[in-house]
Amino acid sequence: MDKSEALKKAKIACPETGIEIRHTLCGICSPSNNCGVDAYVKDGRLVKVEGTDSHPKNHGLLCAKGQSNREFIYRKDRILTPLRRCGARGEGRFEPVTWEEAYREIAERLGKIREQDGADAVAFFGGYNKWYRPWLRRFAHSFGTFNYGTESSSCMTSFWMAWKTAAGQLMVPDFKNTDLVLGWAFNPFYSGHLQAKRMMALKEKGTKFLIIDPRITLAAEKLADLHLRPWPGTDGALALCMANVLIQKGWIDREYIEAHVHGFEPYAEYVKQFNEENIEKLTGVSYAQVEQACAMIHESSSMAVNGSSAPLPHHRNGFQNLRAIHALLAITGNIDCRGGELPGYHTFTHQVSGYLTGDEEFADETEPEHIRPAVGEERFPLWFHMEREMQAMDLARQILEKKPYPIRAVFAMGMNYRMFPDDETMKRALGELDFFVDTDLFMTDTAMLADLVLPVCSSFERGEFMSYEGGYAWYTNPVIDRVGDCKSDVEILSDLAKVMDLGDEKLAAGYEANIAEMTEGLGVTVDQLKASDTPLRVEKRLNGGPGQWLKGGFPTKTGKFELYSELIAEHPQWKLDPLPTYREPLDEADPAEYPFRLCSGGRLPGAIHSRLHKVPWVRSMRPDPMADISLEDAEALGLKEGDDMEIFTERGAVTVKANPTSRVPEGVVFLFHGYSEADVNSLMSGTHLDPYSGFPAYNSTRCGMRKKVTS
Repeated sequence: MDKSEALKKAKIACPETGIEIRHTLCGICSPSNNCGVDAYVKDGRLVKVEGTDSHPKNHGLLCAKGQSNREFIYRKDRILTPLRRCGARGEGRFEPVTWEEAYREIAERLGKIREQDGADAVAFFGGYNKWYRPWLRRFAHSFGTFNYGTESSSCMTSFWMAWKTAAGQLMVPDFKNTDLVLGWAFNPFYSGHLQAKRMMALKEKGTKFLIIDPRITLAAEKLADLHLRPWPGTDGALALCMANVLIQKGWIDREYIEAHVHGFEPYAEYVKQFNEENIEKLTGVSYAQVEQACAMIHESSSMAVNGSSAPLPHHRNGFQNLRAIHALLAITGNIDCRGGELPGYHTFTHQVSGYLTGDEEFADETEPEHIRPAVGEERFPLWFHMEREMQAMDLARQILEKKPYPIRAVFAMGMNYRMFPDDETMKRALGELDFFVDTDLFMTDTAMLADLVLPVCSSFERGEFMSYEGGYAWYTNPVIDRVGDCKSDVEILSDLAKVMDLGDEKLAAGYEANIAEMTEGLGVTVDQLKASDTPLRVEKRLNGGPGQWLKGGFPTKTGKFELYSELIAEHPQWKLDPLPTYREPLDEADPAEYPFRLCSGGRLPGAIHSRLHKVPWVRSMRPDPMADISLEDAEALGLKEGDDMEIFTERGAVTVKANPTSRVPEGVVFLFHGYSEADVNSLMSGTHLDPYSGFPAYNSTRCGMRKKVTS
């Protein structure tokens, strides 16, 4: 093999190969992990990816998802042109149409529905990726409705709401200065590889770790000085018992409580019922271990807790469990203190980067008059009060029941109906719509149900603004040719705003002009950001540090951290508890028939939802849907590794492979989601929801298990 052939085979960027390196970001998962990528490009096509060494977020590291970008972008089911359904809904028969035809049909049909039944008869939904959300929200508002929602109806928002209810503001952990990391449902080795490296560095420095997780995870093995294993969904009871021990032993900061905490007396009285007599029965954790954990807290001069976007909120008691955990920080004096929790201000698309942008003002500038309740507003009033958008977990019900009014059309971007609990009901609801539009890169199960399917770009095919922690900002440029006739999500919204004559000049002006307005005054221009190969630090960053709220007061009704929420108390019609009270997590199914606890919230490092299950080399890491069950349960059911087994609830059954392991507790089964052939969400109840946030109980559903017998 000559040198030229060797260089080509190795995909080396040089004149001999015609390969060049261009810089972009990976947009497969959440914006909080949009890592820097070196894209190796030849003739407009991506041939290889590596992490960008000089990128301030990932410093050259890429996870399995990021490494799969080439296979992801060139999947065989990429949508190449706008498509119109020409068969029965879900049949999969489509015909290509032009963008002009697609836009005209959307404008005519949505316009007619608005004229007949009002703008609220159309719902707008955003799934993955999240980068376009301020534009879709503004589009819905300009159209005339609050019925805009996203997959964040079941991800992260409950966590933000819990903080805002108590502190008036999102709080973020000051890990680098803390003595003790309270890692509650914390497993960065699987769901945040960049943070895992930082945690290992803290461990080497001497930081203590208290890990609380039902499973024996890598975090428990590599980080934990103490590991508590409560049953799924009992975290609130455990936190309240810990509070009782801390109070009874005098291991609290009474001076801090007196000055900065509201509602301590009724809270202290309430937590007395979680004690030595009942905590092990409630949670599976012994009282001795609770005392040991509290001693660790007492012996540490500071404590910070990780943010939980899904594993803790995904219970019908998740919101209150989060409040109970946050309360531990308040009574020990770790809110707005060095090494504790500090105010986290949203920068862009909910990133906390140390400066402010105008994306939220942009999204809400055209907010319409609030006439009819948004989807889910009556059922989840705290959600709407805090988020001012529909709670999408109630969308299927309203489509089917037509109460309090009919939803006749859905305009969706990247929607995945399999992310909803009891998702067959959502599928049925989408099938009953008068008109359904979906945008996506791929012909997904959801896109198959649409009347019109519009092809969108990957992050490599578009330019976009991104903010990063530490005060960094970036604006990428397209690095490869677009696949087919796809457009970016925001291009579609901008085009439609003009075709539909929404009268929104800013939407019509387009993405780059909007970003220039949102970032005005930061001391760096869009042109400068676009000219840089890596993110730049902005000049105008937020000042301040620990203690600013302790001096000036918290942004709550009382000016203090509220253990007793005055916001909730002043709305008795909501029938919600102002204190972080506890209720049992499981549904009302018969425990004799369904004796196990089903959890579907775990992460696979090579997948996110179902977005990568059709990328062959990533799927090869865990090709078969597989349930992790305890060794004891496997023996009782006669199951060996690889055996076919059924998991069933009142809503049906799925067949998976058994994976007996010592890592999960007896009586609990963990089934990873995203496999269409073993769809765990089809087993979940669509009514088993948290009354505070509307979040589904993906992690606490009663189920049965049995070995599958083949004839």
